[in-house]
Amino acid sequence: MTTSSAPRHFLDLRDFDSVTLRALISQAVGLKADHRSRLEQDIRALRGRTLAMIFEKNSTRTRVSFEVGMRQLGGDPLVLSRGDLQLSRGETISDTARVLSRYVDAIMLRTDSHDRLLELARHSSVPVINGLTEKAHPCQVMADIMTFEEHRGAIRGRSVAWVGDGNNMAYSWITAAARFDFRLRLACPTGYAPDPEILDWARANRADVEVVERPEDAVQGVDCVVTDTWVSMSHENEERDRRKAALSPYQVTASLMKQAAPDAIFMHCLPAHRGEEVTAGVLDGPQSVVWDEAENRLHAQKAILLWCLGG
Repeated sequence: MTTSSAPRHFLDLRDFDSVTLRALISQAVGLKADHRSRLEQDIRALRGRTLAMIFEKNSTRTRVSFEVGMRQLGGDPLVLSRGDLQLSRGETISDTARVLSRYVDAIMLRTDSHDRLLELARHSSVPVINGLTEKAHPCQVMADIMTFEEHRGAIRGRSVAWVGDGNNMAYSWITAAARFDFRLRLACPTGYAPDPEILDWARANRADVEVVERPEDAVQGVDCVVTDTWVSMSHENEERDRRKAALSPYQVTASLMKQAAPDAIFMHCLPAHRGEEVTAGVLDGPQSVVWDEAENRLHAQKAILLWCLGG
């Protein structure tokens, strides 16, 4: 399919102003609150539309939430792995973009390469959505902001601590701090801090973001503590051991949570490794909102789909 105007991609929170992102959160909240009563209306919104989902990395939440969300909006999801496509035999991502644009109304890509995502978007005439890259995970952090506000009210002016690896989720929280105007402190060991480029961008955008070394300094009095896994499937065994050794002092424990505000919440994008980046007591405890966070991927992404497709 072809479009007469530039497609509405959703690749990185840096591409959006605060007003647009706030509107998406508000719509996601409405979609969740009114899900049953508005179901028939929602189904009409994307009836006859197709979303192609390309997975170059394994997925639980991204796959299920996008597939279910598209169906709830009346559209059709098409799930594709790299092995399903000629990408596995050397066809370029740009040619794949041109071909899929003639068949579907939007494309979601989950990949290890942010450059591949950008190339797909450059050559696609339909909206492209970032389902995760090694650089950023914007759909997840939109669900995270939604979850915070469900439990603690407006995030503007509040404080969040990131503890652990300065990875793609740390990057996305940094962009969110600039766009949603909250205070962010990141505790990362030497060699695992976020990319200096995103920190420079945050400062240029007057975001209240700081990187510290000690977890205790980051979490003191904050409203929310966030972490993520230390290793992924792409890490070799030697690198896994090295990462675990460097990050072990950054485990989120009950004692660390006690240094946050008394009503602080705990977030994790999942999957979690109990006993590594977080203890089971925290992950399964009363301060944890990780299951609401996971559910809200569905509602946040429905809002993103509607925005991308003009629904």
